[in-house]
Amino acid sequence: MTPFSMDDLMFRPGLMSGERILITGGGTGLGKVMAEACLMLGATVYICGRRGGVVEASARELMDAHGGRCVGLACDIRVPEAIEAMLDQIWADGGALTGLVNNAAGNFISRTEDLSPRAFDAIANIVFRGTFFVTQGCGKRWIAEGQKASVVSILTTWIWNGGPFTVPSAMSKAAVATMSQSLAVEWGSHGIRFNNIAPGPFPTEGMSARLNPGGEGQERSNAYGDMSANPMGRVGDMRELANLAVYLLHPLSAYVNGQTIAIDGAAWQATGGNFSRLRAWGDAEWKAARDSIQRTNEKDRAQRTV
Repeated sequence: MTPFSMDDLMFRPGLMSGERILITGGGTGLGKVMAEACLMLGATVYICGRRGGVVEASARELMDAHGGRCVGLACDIRVPEAIEAMLDQIWADGGALTGLVNNAAGNFISRTEDLSPRAFDAIANIVFRGTFFVTQGCGKRWIAEGQKASVVSILTTWIWNGGPFTVPSAMSKAAVATMSQSLAVEWGSHGIRFNNIAPGPFPTEGMSARLNPGGEGQERSNAYGDMSANPMGRVGDMRELANLAVYLLHPLSAYVNGQTIAIDGAAWQATGGNFSRLRAWGDAEWKAARDSIQRTNEKDRAQRTV
């Protein structure tokens, strides 16, 4: 990932000074992009993930590029006790968070009839359960301390029209959308806001490895289909997502609550924005995809420290 410069952000320098932001899954991909933007604008940033070496290396890389303070924490958000230990560490390191980005996720393409319970749980335990327990853990502390905060969850446009061949993710992301709408009302009186971002295709390692396994370059063609079908004819630019996340996290967006904003170039309105085109695949294509995803999973497991 190429480091940002201030010219890539639409906000004034120092905008996020005094903010303390936790980004789950912040060591790579979209999470790292959002962490970089918050750090550049003056926030203290915490990034967590199961691959402790990855998040620690990412934190060092971002600080080397931009200064400031970014802390990498190994945490498996599938484990509520691990979440509480992480939050204890963060609160002891300067006080309450002011923002949370629920970005950690897992996903892969599969025919639903091929899914095992373990494969389903691999997604649901991170996206559905993990997101809830991180949010609840922060929320209990914020309410007890009278602390205002902003929560931004990264969803998909499948929450509106379904996710064929990504059913565990679509179900879990829809549940997070419901959580956000519910808590926007329940905790709004505490000054705790909930909003969601639903990105379309952004060129990340995760998108390539599990959503287009063995595929070609991501800029124009991927498992979503040829990007020429997108009304804007391209994938997303990381700077666009970063600017939207900063806006939703900042206290000056305080009246924006309970909303989900798509950032996909109007793809889901035009094409559905999902993997319905994979209905054309046969057994050979699905076997090749499974084999490629398995190799990626084995590589990831070797990097985990928790």
